[in-house]
Formats: sequence, structure tokens, C-alpha cells
Amino acid sequence: MTTRRYELVYLVSPESSDEQVGALHEQVQSIVTRYNAEIEKTENWGRRKLAYAINHHKEATYVLEVINGGGELMKELDRRLKVIDEVIRHLVVRVDEEQRVVDRTRSRRQAWVARRRTARGLPPEVGPAEPKPRRDDDGDDDRFDEVGV
Repeated sequence: MTTRRYELVYLVSPESSDEQVGALHEQVQSIVTRYNAEIEKTENWGRRKLAYAINHHKEATYVLEVINGGGELMKELDRRLKVIDEVIRHLVVRVDEEQRVVDRTRSRRQAWVARRRTARGLPPEVGPAEPKPRRDDDGDDDRFDEVGV
């Protein structure tokens, strides 16, 4: 079984107390330990206003869990969270694939910069004394600011 990284976000009904939210987290944690996985991080984002009403609720308590585990664990969590009445909505997202794409893009960009610097006769790595390229904050093209019409 391969271990992957997932983010689980679930919305708890606003009528639920903090103890009930904690008990729900304990249920998730027991399922995760039963499947020999681990919860890397838990964040209770608190009560927030929803973008649109869900089951006549305008607010909910948001909880984020970052879980390292397998697909069977996520299927079980999905099944269990669908049944629990306190959970208004939940979403499981696999994030390790996106991280791999970001790492691949970063390494390609660094290799491209090294090739460009070598072609210009510079060392491949940027030295600590070199100034960083200036980037405009406004993003406008300033080439035509001084041109009179």
C-alpha cells in the first residue's frame, strides 16, 4: 500500500458544540489509526460564514485534517462522514501529486536559469552579492509612460 498525502476539510453544523467537534475529530483519528495511517496536522478554523446556504445553515465550523494514508482509508472516511448528521459537507483532496508537479516545475525552471546564466558567461548559481532582478509591483508596462501623443 502506498502512502499518500490528503487534505480532508469538513464542515460541522453550527448547532454543534466544541465538545462535539472534538468528538468528531476523535472518530476521524480512530479510523486513521485503525488503517495504520497518521494525521500530520489538524486545524480548527472555527465558525465561518458560508458562501451559500447548505441545508438552511448560513454558518459552519471548518476543520482541516492533513492525513498521510492510503486510498482505502479515504474511502472509509468518505463513507463515515456521509453518514454523520453533524457534518454538513466534506471534501478529500490528494495533494501529493500537486506537490510533485510543483517540484518538477521548480527543478526545470532552475535548470533553465542555470543554462541561461552559463550561456551569458555567468556562473550557473546566483551569488549572494548579485542583486535580485527588480519586479514592478503594479505589473504595468512602463515603456510607454514618457511617450507624448
